[in-house]
Amino acid sequence: MRNNGEVRHLLTHTNPKSPVAEAFRTLRTNLYFSDLKKSLKKIMVTSAGPSEGKSTILANLAVTVAQTGQKVLLIDADLRKPVMHKIFDLSNSKGLTNLLVEELEPGQVIHRSKIENLDILTSGPIPPNPSELLGSERMEKFLNGINSYDIIFIDSPPAVAVTDAVVLSSKMDGVLLVIDCKQVRREMAISAKEQLLKANARILGAVLNRVEYKGEDYQYYYYYGSKK
Repeated sequence: MRNNGEVRHLLTHTNPKSPVAEAFRTLRTNLYFSDLKKSLKKIMVTSAGPSEGKSTILANLAVTVAQTGQKVLLIDADLRKPVMHKIFDLSNSKGLTNLLVEELEPGQVIHRSKIENLDILTSGPIPPNPSELLGSERMEKFLNGINSYDIIFIDSPPAVAVTDAVVLSSKMDGVLLVIDCKQVRREMAISAKEQLLKANARILGAVLNRVEYKGEDYQYYYYYGSKK
């Protein structure tokens, strides 16, 4: 039986024929066509501020990519408020921080999810120095050494609140910026974009969350889904 978190958050898995799931498949297609000239293997998802829905959006995007048969690794690099272990109902006793601090092997900390082709690396214990860990040589070596996956998604903290996302962004092939249209001021979203660009981040686009359209069907579709 599915837990409540999975039913609430992973609608692309629990209800793949829903308009919500179709919205994420559209996002997946947009991502594929965002740059045909360069391979996109390491993609980070961030937001301007907290509670914009970035982790839920990323989890569902990862599911839809895995559903195409591609082998996907989802890394929870939000070392301040990690949630991927809750979304996928996994233990978080060991994860990314253990891999970086204790120099464990990836196979010792990566989880197989209930979804075919999708593996999860949870955050592990929250460290006192997230930015230093994420910007470390060990982190870069780890990211560059993962060759058994077709695509790697990284969930990072909000870009404006702390420096973690900016530090990580330069190591990525692309960045998606999630914007909650009901919560985030335009100035804050612009600030997030500018900070990422200063770090030479390659911004692929923005995902607008909680966009309302007239008509009941579309309102639900875009509330949970996203538009690029």
